[in-house]
Amino acid sequence: MKVINDLFDYEDLKIVQDSDVFKFSLDSILLAEFVDNVDNSKYILDLCTGNGAVPFLLSYYSDNKIVGFEIQEYIYTLAQEGLQLNHLEQQIQFINDTVINIKNYFSRNFFDVIVANPPYFRYQKSSTVNENQLKAIARHEITLCLEELFQVTKYALKENGVFYLVHKPERLEEILFFCEKYKIPAKKLQFVYTKSDNNASIVLVKCVNNAKNDMRVLAPLFMNVYKSYKNIFKNR
Repeated sequence: MKVINDLFDYEDLKIVQDSDVFKFSLDSILLAEFVDNVDNSKYILDLCTGNGAVPFLLSYYSDNKIVGFEIQEYIYTLAQEGLQLNHLEQQIQFINDTVINIKNYFSRNFFDVIVANPPYFRYQKSSTVNENQLKAIARHEITLCLEELFQVTKYALKENGVFYLVHKPERLEEILFFCEKYKIPAKKLQFVYTKSDNNASIVLVKCVNNAKNDMRVLAPLFMNVYKSYKNIFKNR
């Protein structure tokens, strides 16, 4: 069932969701909050944008132009409805296509900042996936694998541009391998825990195109102590 929700405690922001097929997660909020403040002349690309949560959250903090790619037509329509509901048509553009086709829309090295909340789980023909195709594509690398994500990022990102990624810690070894292969080295890692006695549930990675190899691992973030996520990474 399609519903319109407040976007947590971000004033005046709404999100259009369908509880039967797709709802954005806390991961999207943390990814948006992990992005450093940039001046309003920058262009931001959101890969695997879903129903637009990350662009809407980024618009809360800046007036930068934002483009979001979403391959699934129905999820794209939810993002479009949210775009109109939030009156952000002059700032945000959504494209209904696979990110692999980015060359059809933008020239090389066009974007200053790229963010991505991609499918987390590897996919093979033998993989067990959700029977709901919309959920399966959102969660599994059916239409986009991790290396393809890095290939797209390398094409679209400016020299010294910044790439922010949220993913599962168990994929971190692969992530760092592709950071090295495509010369977008990781500069900052943030492990996120639901509780202090649990393993990390997600990892946030900040990478910089063609930067030097020096990486900082931030102190762990325990989500159970927070009531609001606004500026959660400030001063970290």
